[in-house]
Amino acid sequence: MRPSPHHARSARGLFGALLTSLVSLAALLTTASVAQADTTICQAFGATTIQGRYVVQNNRWGTSAAQCISVTDSGFRITQADGSVPTNGAPKSYPSVYNGCHYTNCSPGTNLPAQLSTISNAPSNVSFSYVNDAIYDAAYDIWLDPTPRTDGVSRTEIMIWFNKVGSVQPIGSPVGNANVGGRDWQVWSGSNGSNDVLSFVAPSAITSWNFDVMDFARQAVSRGLAQNNWYLTSVQAGFEPWQNGAGLAVTSFSSTVNKGTPSDPGGPGGPGTPGGSTACKVAYGTNVWQGGFTADVTIANTGSSAVNGWKLAFTLPSGQQITSSWNANLSGSSGAVTASNVSHNGQVAAGGQATFGFQGSSSGAFTKPTAFSLNGTACTTA
Repeated sequence: MRPSPHHARSARGLFGALLTSLVSLAALLTTASVAQADTTICQAFGATTIQGRYVVQNNRWGTSAAQCISVTDSGFRITQADGSVPTNGAPKSYPSVYNGCHYTNCSPGTNLPAQLSTISNAPSNVSFSYVNDAIYDAAYDIWLDPTPRTDGVSRTEIMIWFNKVGSVQPIGSPVGNANVGGRDWQVWSGSNGSNDVLSFVAPSAITSWNFDVMDFARQAVSRGLAQNNWYLTSVQAGFEPWQNGAGLAVTSFSSTVNKGTPSDPGGPGGPGTPGGSTACKVAYGTNVWQGGFTADVTIANTGSSAVNGWKLAFTLPSGQQITSSWNANLSGSSGAVTASNVSHNGQVAAGGQATFGFQGSSSGAFTKPTAFSLNGTACTTA
């Protein structure tokens, strides 16, 4: 088990110097705020901005050996990555590009932190370029906290491992598999002592992907590692190298956080977007036999407005696996599962209900899921 990937580190140093003229001050501010192509950063916590909206940071904290990154208008490349650290401990660094706030340094114009319940979707895209002569992971980080904090360490860290080379592994231990965003992942869960870490490890390297950050945030909610009234504080894409790392690159990065309300067409209740009032109650009826079961699930909308599109997240107990389903599209067949509406049952009026079901196999003592969340909000159970 390794410690937190990028938090056990000294405070960010102040950059810049006392200047003697307004001309030189303006020149420094221009250099610090907008990166030009091929800007090189070798300072341990040196950072700059790209596209006027994202921050790129060197973020070397686990070693005193030199690390440099070359910043372009679309991302960065590690050009020097000296030193190494044991693979059963924390990595050397987390050079990354981000939207949001990191140790009080917020990206320009960001609308983060944002409460999860106010976010309709958070589309993001990232592309990586890999090398094989290093030990590292390529990780997309999503940070959640009960408060809209802009400094320090958020309570829950979600890591999406796009790739890993060498004998490194996430914090904690494997807790099953899940299909999130249309991809299959091995899921790890644990704590480093200061925050919870939920990791999704790709079975093979992903070089580029468009996805919705909220799909992963809802996973954290469904697993009890966050709540819908918590805040998304930042999203980051980069690398955690243990040995070497020169040549690794984020070749493109984008992040948008769309906010809205149920009455706003662009918000959670808008056409075709899961959302609306999410006060809910779930009834989970089962028929169980030796080695198998069926489940009939009823979602009751106990809120005051209609739900237009729904996703119900829950975790199947160990030993259970779904083999077929009806009236819902299922993401995942064991462990964390998300059921979403089909075309004919996505609209649930206030006071109305939606039903779906599935059949599965089981082993050992049969138990029911203990928690459900609808569009990211916890439901009561009937």
